[in-house]
Amino acid sequence: MAKPNYSFAKRQRDLAKEQKKEEKLQRKKAAAEEEAGGLNPDADGEVTNDETETPKDPAE
Repeated sequence: MAKPNYSFAKRQRDLAKEQKKEEKLQRKKAAAEEEAGGLNPDADGEVTNDETETPKDPAE
């Protein structure tokens, strides 16, 4: 009967743990970006008030 390769099993567990950690980090980053986008509507690059027009003089 073959001996179990404990170092291989440990390496596989470590890789799975690292992958799970990366996925969690990606989810947290995506959630933070979505929340930031909801709080700041200008974050996507759209300009809400057009500053290219000349302001009208209220005295006229």
